[in-house]
Amino acid sequence: MMNPVVGLDVSKGESRVQAFLDKGQPFRKSFSVKHTVEGFENLLGLLKRD
Repeated sequence: MMNPVVGLDVSKGESRVQAFLDKGQPFRKSFSVKHTVEGFENLLGLLKRD
């Protein structure tokens, strides 16, 4: 069973995101999300993927 986790490092104007499929198993490289509607929509799209 997988235990996915998303970590956020919140800063002014943008956040750094790292997703993990399971403990010690990163999903892609970390990436930035701007604090805009478009930025959060992109993050939501990633989280909804199968």
